[in-house]
Amino acid sequence: MTPQQAWTALQEGNQRFVAGTPDHPSQDAARRAEVSAQQHPFAVMFGCSDSRVAAEIIFDRGLGDLFVVRTAGHVVDTSVLGSIEYGVALLETPLIVVLGHDSCGAVAAAAHTLETGETAPGFVRSVVDKVIPSIVNLTSAGKTVRDSESGVVDPQMLLHEHVRSTVSLLYGTSASITKAVDEGRCAIVGLEYELTEGRVRLVESIGDIGE
Repeated sequence: MTPQQAWTALQEGNQRFVAGTPDHPSQDAARRAEVSAQQHPFAVMFGCSDSRVAAEIIFDRGLGDLFVVRTAGHVVDTSVLGSIEYGVALLETPLIVVLGHDSCGAVAAAAHTLETGETAPGFVRSVVDKVIPSIVNLTSAGKTVRDSESGVVDPQMLLHEHVRSTVSLLYGTSASITKAVDEGRCAIVGLEYELTEGRVRLVESIGDIGE
């Protein structure tokens, strides 16, 4: 697939999921046998570990379709970058998706830390510490993550910026991803998933996705 075709396929799958009419493609015994020797996923899906955001379900896909990488709060480290680079460089996947969602616990914890100064316990703190820098883009642009009326940190605003920041981070940090995008072989999209409706919304994109 091209990046445009991959993006269209994901949109169509999500529309089926939202409508409650999924096709459940690529999930039978024939498909299992087909992909047993090799894989050719059409999208790298980098999302949150949240149990309510299962990529193959919300995009109505099946075996061998998506190369999925998940961390709490979709935070990036070297293992994540290596995994995504594997999908792009070795599997020649034409689309990278950064998938955030509302009511994200990691983003809420980051918002709580910003509001109170209290740090998260144990290694959860390392996740929160990787979410908080996403506010740099807002503050440098003269914006804020605080609600204009209440003055408290707005988790939804922080989530939105975290998705955008992650898209930029992937493009700007990995030379192989940058090269693939610049050559038109791959594109990156940042999406926000709504838990109640099941719908994804485009937040940010780098590369040609046909829109």
